[in-house]
Amino acid sequence: MAVHWKLVVDCAEPLSLADFWAEALGYEVEDHTVLIERLVAAGAVTDELYTVVDGRKAWRTLAAVRHPDDPVEAASGMGLGRRLLFQRVPEPKAVKNRLHMDLHFGPEHREAEVKRLEGLGASVLQVVVEPGTNHVVMADPEGNEFCVQ
Repeated sequence: MAVHWKLVVDCAEPLSLADFWAEALGYEVEDHTVLIERLVAAGAVTDELYTVVDGRKAWRTLAAVRHPDDPVEAASGMGLGRRLLFQRVPEPKAVKNRLHMDLHFGPEHREAEVKRLEGLGASVLQVVVEPGTNHVVMADPEGNEFCVQ
């Protein structure tokens, strides 16, 4: 049986990092308004746990992005397919990632995509030209590494 999964990224600012990755991947930031309103009505959530961003309710310590073609659970606004969840943690990033994403745009689009990602707040860490691979190692606004192929 295949396992449903999501990639969870520890970070300092989940809302802004979700915005970055939504733009980087062409994904959508999840709208948790329905879930938050249901939990507020039940008395399970207080006002200090969420905020309003672009007219939608969002958790202060969690944000997620999802592929726009994947299904969404109507009761929660959570994606049921390809998904990244960003969660606030107190400690800063200290070392190189042990897991990273490779974004495959193709060699004909690589340079333009690197420039676009830099415009969103990413930075170039290294350009790798080796037998069998040409790619750019980048970091998102919080320093999480990823590669542009």
